[in-house]
Amino acid sequence: MNQAGSIEWDGTEARAMMGYPVQFVGAGPGDPELITVKGKRLLEQADRVVYAGSLVPVGLLDHCRPQVVAIDSAPLTLAETHAALVAGYRRGERVVRLHTGDPSLYGAIQEQMRLLAAEAIPYEVVPGVSAAFAAAAALKNQLTLPEISQTVILTRISGRTPVPERERLQDLARHQATLIIYLSVQHLDQVVAELAAHYPPETPVVVAYRVSWPDQKLIRGTLATIAQAVATQAVTRQAVILVGAVFAEAGAVTRSLLYHEQFSHGYRDAR
Repeated sequence: MNQAGSIEWDGTEARAMMGYPVQFVGAGPGDPELITVKGKRLLEQADRVVYAGSLVPVGLLDHCRPQVVAIDSAPLTLAETHAALVAGYRRGERVVRLHTGDPSLYGAIQEQMRLLAAEAIPYEVVPGVSAAFAAAAALKNQLTLPEISQTVILTRISGRTPVPERERLQDLARHQATLIIYLSVQHLDQVVAELAAHYPPETPVVVAYRVSWPDQKLIRGTLATIAQAVATQAVTRQAVILVGAVFAEAGAVTRSLLYHEQFSHGYRDAR
């Protein structure tokens, strides 16, 4: 595997033919087996992979051919990352931009796609498994349960990247829906304070650290206890916070109507 430490290319002329579209691929939350079948195929075919090395497991590169050019974008700027994508495209290479989780969620792909569009370079997006859904699977929990919560809110707290005023966590908390909070565990005390206005202190909270990675941790608590529980584990990054009654370990007492024997639908009569 060729490791490119910079973005200085050898000047090889681009092929005259139209290049392949740049593929933005969701790598999934960490477990290399959680990439989609399509994402795996694109990695197998790739001539160049630009991947977020700080978050994407390097094991995914095992799907690539030995001669692939693999570029870690962690130390690169947007302009440098764009140059790496464009260089591959203009050479007629199959280029994969590999993002953690699902690239549409906190993936910073819009700015990359906008630059490609400005140069009339085609691109496509392949979805991936987000940490929210990997965490629900690890917890063996539904995110929506009848009569408990039918709404899931994916959000983050304001930090170096501000959150619009209308999306303040304390306002979203009014719904008492299932909350999945990204990029915020380092501000857990603030998260708890903002939620406390509308969620009772006994509300279940789970902090899922590096979910689906070998060192995964699922730290359970309540709104009243979770900050202390997380502090003892020294978790300050790469975690999602899951809040809501659906995460009660006792489980729900209500049933979905879908499989209820007294419920009719287009494939079954009530019994």
